[in-house]
Amino acid sequence: MSMAYDEYMKQMVKPMRAELTEAGFKELTSPEEVDSFMEKAEGTTLVVINSVCGCAGGLARPAATQAIEAEVKPDHFVTVFAGQDKEATARMREYIAEVPSSPSMALFKGNEVVHFIPRHEIEGYTLEDVRDNLLGAFSKYCK
Repeated sequence: MSMAYDEYMKQMVKPMRAELTEAGFKELTSPEEVDSFMEKAEGTTLVVINSVCGCAGGLARPAATQAIEAEVKPDHFVTVFAGQDKEATARMREYIAEVPSSPSMALFKGNEVVHFIPRHEIEGYTLEDVRDNLLGAFSKYCK
């Protein structure tokens, strides 16, 4: 791909990245950042595999940002961006036993996935359904 295309895509996805980072998610953009975070992970972590698709923008990102406003929530929030930070996303997917699509969300306790929401449980659902799915997991696994 051309450098012009890569730069265009970086500019295009800035607001999609910002929607999560401005809400408090730490963006992991390299395999090294993913490994560094996951190897030291303590407590609970919500991982959002972000993407440019409509269900990410209309459902996954808003559901995640609303859910983390709850009183009971994970200790950490991180995100990787599928299709943009390909190596970081591939590395994060290695930590998830499911075959993660994008968007998708995983709740970890330490390095173990305790709850997973694949794309097919996001696309076609309401924002409230996806948020409530997360809140249920938070109530069960987060203290």
